Amino acid sequence: DTTPGYNLQAHADEQLAAGVPREQLWPLYFAGVRPLLEAADLALVNLECPFTERGRRLPKNFNFRARPELVEMLRAGSVDLVTLANNHTMDYGRDGLRDTLAALEGAGIQHFGAGRNLDAARRPLILERNGLRAGFLGYYYQSAEDMLEPEAVYATRRRPGVAGCYTDPACMRRQLEEDLGALAAQVDAAVVYFHWGHEGSDQVRDYQVELAHLAVDWGARLVLGAHPHRVQAVEVYKGAPVYYSLGNFVFGGIKDPSEPRSALARVRLERGGASEAELVPIRTTRWPEAPFQPTLLEGEERDSLLAHVARLSAGFPQTLPQLVAAAPAPPALAAPGDSAATAPR
Repeated sequence: DTTPGYNLQAHADEQLAAGVPREQLWPLYFAGVRPLLEAADLALVNLECPFTERGRRLPKNFNFRARPELVEMLRAGSVDLVTLANNHTMDYGRDGLRDTLAALEGAGIQHFGAGRNLDAARRPLILERNGLRAGFLGYYYQSAEDMLEPEAVYATRRRPGVAGCYTDPACMRRQLEEDLGALAAQVDAAVVYFHWGHEGSDQVRDYQVELAHLAVDWGARLVLGAHPHRVQAVEVYKGAPVYYSLGNFVFGGIKDPSEPRSALARVRLERGGASEAELVPIRTTRWPEAPFQPTLLEGEERDSLLAHVARLSAGFPQTLPQLVAAAPAPPALAAPGDSAATAPR
């Protein structure tokens, strides 16, 4: 989840007011992880914030936006493409979406998952790198128990918005089957990015598993997830990595989160699917020393996050080899007569 607005915009404005030049400020927020993004053929984030100063505020719990010039943070951070299929893209309505698309396109950043109507929102983004054609689809879906947003965030035949279905599982399954059925034959690797799950939870919902498996069954070779603001389990299903939630990234929504740990997904896609996949543990912020500036976790902190995700992933038949290796060893059984085996009184 990447949100250049709200608290992050306020921090940027403080730096500008203090005399920091824009050309120095824009690269600051991605600096700690930029080498990884720059080295990737395609670096993808979930843009959870429209770039606009216009529009009518959509009545909902939280609304984010950033001035269009802050798109330069993404460009300076070597971000190549974004998914817009989330619960904040339409926070400032039709004008907000128009401004966002214009800002991204002006910065040379590709996008998918939202548009002027449902057909445009569901249209895949197809890119070629090193002779491989990859196709990207994005959807926002939550069950009724998790949904806190108005139905107006979703695109219809005549209304702009994001791809996906409002609490209707049959509709969501139908969109997936239709879109992937058409896309999979056109590309070497199809990627689906879902915005889903229960906010603030590291537990995967049953509908996340159902939709992820359906996506793979219809040809997806990689499934990514966002929205919970926590890292969730990673499954490997029929050879396809499923990252149920990657947590936050350059996230201005919270100044000092209770869980600052997160992760990047690094995946090598080939014609047969994903040949390599791993998690790269990060810390998203250090308030107030280095706010909204992710850095790589190392040593015990890195191992601790990997062990945590390994525990979350233990209920799935298969996960990443990296997480199998990181799984905590089971407690040793006490030998007969050992005091550790004595029942407490």
